[in-house]
Amino acid sequence: MKKLFSIVVALLALSSASLALAAPRVLIVATSHEQMGDTDEKTGLWLSELTHPYHELKKAGFEVEIASIKGGAVPVDARSLADDDAVNFEFLASPQTRSLLDNTRKLADVSPKRYQAILFAGGHGTVWDFPKSPAVNSVASAIYADGGYVAALCHGPAALLNVTGPDGKPIIAGKKVAGFSNVEEKAVGLAEVVPYLLQDELTALGANYQEGKAWESFVVQDGRIITGQNPQSAAELGQVLAKALKK
Repeated sequence: MKKLFSIVVALLALSSASLALAAPRVLIVATSHEQMGDTDEKTGLWLSELTHPYHELKKAGFEVEIASIKGGAVPVDARSLADDDAVNFEFLASPQTRSLLDNTRKLADVSPKRYQAILFAGGHGTVWDFPKSPAVNSVASAIYADGGYVAALCHGPAALLNVTGPDGKPIIAGKKVAGFSNVEEKAVGLAEVVPYLLQDELTALGANYQEGKAWESFVVQDGRIITGQNPQSAAELGQVLAKALKK
């Protein structure tokens, strides 16, 4: 009986050690907004800004879950499907990963304690619903306060406009941050359609906005905040976040 008890104790210790060594879990958040302002155009998630970081994080051995502001199916900007993108194709072709996009959890219902990082994917829809969502602040600020990473891509940094630290101040104040630039917004002809220019809003909150060349990958890490400028930055942002989490 004593020997059996010792074996049980050893197995429990091994199980606890395995849990402690479990791979970090990352939450990717997508928009639920699909209307392009007052126009008749639809918008939503820019697909590669979710699939490429997802691919890089999974390749690095991390667990990845997907949530959205409202939960359920994520609206995808049709323009993001036009590119011949092998990662997008593979993600949509697999029933397993496609179901992640069609059946997201509502952000307000997730437990921040489950995650070591949160990543806000982009797409024009984010500039409408990310800053207005109380869950964006509550979940992201909790992960950040617990020593986790906060990442955002392209228009995804719209989420950071209302994310505060334990001191109540914006976590991006005084931090180097990238995001969709004014030059790029004007180039796509939507500067007068979006409710604000993301670059201007980030700067107004005290962020040290960093700008790379238009339509080229540009990723900035400042402590536990990692941001990318545009869709071209998607894979690199995933790589940088994966490297940070491995430390």
